[in-house]
Amino acid sequence: MATATPSRAAADLAERCARSAAVTETGSWLRTAEVPSWMAERHASHRFAVRRIPFAALTGWSFAPGTGNLRHDSGRFFTVEGLQVSVGTGPFPHWQQPIIKQPEVGILGILAKEFDGVLHFLMQAKMEPGNRNLLQLSPTVQATRSNYTKVHRGAEVRYLDHFLRPAPGSVVADVLQSEHGSWFFRKSNRNMIVETRDEVPVADDFCWLTLGQIGRLLRRDNVVNMDARSVLACVPTGGAPGSGAPYGDTDLLSWFTSERSRHTVSAERIPLDAVAGWRRGPDTIERPDGRYFRVVAVAVEAGSREVTGWSQPLIEPCGLGVTAFLTRRVRGVPQVLVHARVEGGFLDTVELGPTVQCVPGNHAALPPGDRPPFLDAVLTAGPGRIRYAAVHSEEGGRFLHAESRYLLVEAADDMPQELPPGYRWVTPGMLAALVRHGHYLNVQARSLLSLLTTGAAGLQD
Repeated sequence: MATATPSRAAADLAERCARSAAVTETGSWLRTAEVPSWMAERHASHRFAVRRIPFAALTGWSFAPGTGNLRHDSGRFFTVEGLQVSVGTGPFPHWQQPIIKQPEVGILGILAKEFDGVLHFLMQAKMEPGNRNLLQLSPTVQATRSNYTKVHRGAEVRYLDHFLRPAPGSVVADVLQSEHGSWFFRKSNRNMIVETRDEVPVADDFCWLTLGQIGRLLRRDNVVNMDARSVLACVPTGGAPGSGAPYGDTDLLSWFTSERSRHTVSAERIPLDAVAGWRRGPDTIERPDGRYFRVVAVAVEAGSREVTGWSQPLIEPCGLGVTAFLTRRVRGVPQVLVHARVEGGFLDTVELGPTVQCVPGNHAALPPGDRPPFLDAVLTAGPGRIRYAAVHSEEGGRFLHAESRYLLVEAADDMPQELPPGYRWVTPGMLAALVRHGHYLNVQARSLLSLLTTGAAGLQD
């Protein structure tokens, strides 16, 4: 997280991205107002269907003898196993749960190209079985290693070579980032932005959009998918990362290192059959109290995918999540409140997450002192303090109807100056510098950061 003045090339790239973010209504391919009808046309041009099925109807999946782990017959893709976690403190110091183990590193890549002097980004109208509306804007390439090595014997992944073999000097961003630490065990994906000067044939389900157009679409519910938001968080923004910050970058890194050091987290994989407090029925693996999430199975038809039909397990959360940054301005400089968050599936103890990240119903029965800090401040905020609000899907390839209400909420004037342990005010520039490195910002924080890199939220106005 260097504090040096950006190089001329980096500053030029950040300036070009800023120009792209300023073009909000009319790109070189589609007007922003035309994108929803284009997506509806792409939806209508293919056969899409998702239906729930019992586990016994899964094709190519089975519960392993001896462990009960739910696995694919190929030994690839992913498994649903058990996880035993101990964090030592808080209202839930120990727990067990099912979790997805997917050791492969996938590629999430967005191709960029300049048209009429403005950077555009090649977005895909991609169907994922877990999305409530099925079709959302995704990266140019969104593929696991099993997908692009064709374990499923499907079609080639379009545009993949731009990311497997990028031309010298074409890489804008390239970093390993974590996935949901509550539902994945130590899962990472390669987040990439690659610029090309070559002619690129545009397939039917793809279109070029400016950053500003994507930002406008991020103001709508369930249009831009999670993987695209994660990659867009890596867009270069320029400027010194600590500009206007209440302390230096080294202080922030020292605090973050201290947070990682002070938490002792034990996370061990266990057989799915050994997970306490969960029960397996013919259609679901779930808790008797109906909290947190359940494991289900679906059969999928998708005419636009590399494979047009399959079945698979999915994790289905129980309730709508709330994901929010509290914000403030100090001497005109915007700041957001981050939380050094422990999640059982993280690779390294904690990552920086939003101020609030939870499903409120899971905490409703807890005494006030054990509820997530600042949850009530976010839930009770009046319309005048909400700078941004939209419902977005989480990863639709592994999670069924997993949605969160994403918010930027101005902190109240009477908010206490002293913060609970694990919380810190940072500038968006600091987050933009950290996201260039893996496993600093969790996926929910990256989703919120993408609102700033694309101009979807007016926090930097």
